[in-house]
Parts: sequence; structure tokens; C-alpha cells
Amino acid sequence: MSDVVDPGRQVAVVTGGGRGLGRAFARALAGAGAAVAVIARSAAELAETAALIERSGGVAHAFPADVTDASAITGCLAEIERRLGPVGLLVNNAGALGPLGPVAETDNADWGQALDVNLRGPVLCTRAVLPGMIARRHGRIVNVASGAGARAIAHFSAYVVSKTALLRFTECVAIETRPAGVAVFALGPGTVRTALAEHSLASPEGRTWLPWFRAIFDEGRDLPPERPARLLLALASGRYDALSGCYLTVFDDLDAILARADAVEREKLHVLRVDTAMKAP
Repeated sequence: MSDVVDPGRQVAVVTGGGRGLGRAFARALAGAGAAVAVIARSAAELAETAALIERSGGVAHAFPADVTDASAITGCLAEIERRLGPVGLLVNNAGALGPLGPVAETDNADWGQALDVNLRGPVLCTRAVLPGMIARRHGRIVNVASGAGARAIAHFSAYVVSKTALLRFTECVAIETRPAGVAVFALGPGTVRTALAEHSLASPEGRTWLPWFRAIFDEGRDLPPERPARLLLALASGRYDALSGCYLTVFDDLDAILARADAVEREKLHVLRVDTAMKAP
């Protein structure tokens, strides 16, 4: 592969691109014609993702970096733009499960690390690409969220809180950047058998504190990674930019939601809501 990719291609960045959903997202984007940069801590896993894409005729470059390291991410995104061109799509996919168990019994450092990866990482990556997107008046950011962010789940607090915050972060950035032509989405991938899911299924703490999780797989309610990858391609296409700020899942009919875009905005649908008994006068 050449060092510099055809500037006519859209450049897509996928964090957590070494395995699981990140690898599926990267392969789907490359298959659709994007030049893909994958970021993760593991150089070996990134190299495998890039090799799989290149063997299929796609364009992929690996950039080892920790999404929680501000200086590393700033340098990494600058290098991606130097080598590949302006970033048109950022997929904030890197994630951490966090400690499982009662809040009072979880380790402070482990709890904080989950928020660092799941929230601070997307914030750092977003900040690195937004100035260019705003200047070009074009760009899309997709934050990989979770249904866990939309409800309270006992013994899963770090993950739930971080994904809830990511949903609201998506909304905030969408409001700020809409006038500049930038679209921001939160993507709900459903339950996919990833390394994080395997830990919840097989680890002693997962079996103890999340016993209900296994039923999703036993009953066949889990999804193949290709399903959320198709949703990502739809959001990356630009067709649904009017829904910027929304949390959209693999179970949603995007065209039906788009047809009601005015009502979605007016009624604050597909976003976090708090209904209070007492209304302001």
C-alpha cells in the first residue's frame, strides 16, 4: 500500500479497531470504499485488522494508541490526516466493561478507568477531529453506545454511567455542530459476542452479578457483528444527517424515523429524557 491514500476517498477512523465490533466496522467501511485508519492499544491486533482489509482489496492503516492519552491521540489524528487526508468519519468504538459488582465493593481505579475509556476517549478523539470538520463544514461522528446507557442496571454501574454520559455528550456536540454541517450519532449495536461480552458470561464476577446476561445468548437474542456494521454504514452515508444527536439502534427503522424528523426534534425522541412530576411554571 502507498503511504498516502487517494484523497478522493472518505477517510474513516475507527477506535478499538483491533477486534470485535471495531474490526467489523472497519471492514464494512473499507468494503464501502473508505480509507480506514484503525486505532487501538494492541499493535498486533491492529495489524491483523489491516491485513484482513487489504487482502479484501480495501485500504487500511494501523495506528497504535491509547484513546485515553490526550497527547497520543492528538498526534495520532494529526498523523492520520497527514498520511490519509482529512477525516470525514470518526467512529468512537473503543470501550471497557469496568468492574462488576456493588458500587461499595468496586475498585475506585477500575471504576474510573471505565469512564476514561468509554467517555474521555471519545471526547479526546472528537476534540481532535472537530476543528477540521467544522472548517470544512462536513463530517460525521458515530459514538458506539449501549442500551445499558438508557436504563439503570444494578452491579454494572461504571459501564452504565459511562454510556449514559456518552449519549448526552452526543446530544451536546450535535447541537453545537449542526450549524457547521457536522452530524453526530449514538449507535446502539445490540448484544454481540465480543471480548467484553465473553467476560460478562465467563468470569466469576459476571456469573455472580450479571446472571441474566447469559439468557440473551441461550435464547438466541444476540446479533452478528454485521448487523451493527450495516447500521454504521447507513449513518455514514449522510442520508440520515437530519437525525443528528439521536440514539439509533439496530432495531430501529431509520427511514420511518427520518420521515418523522420534525416530530423527533420537537418531541425530543431518541434522546435521553427525564420526566419529572413537578413541572416548572
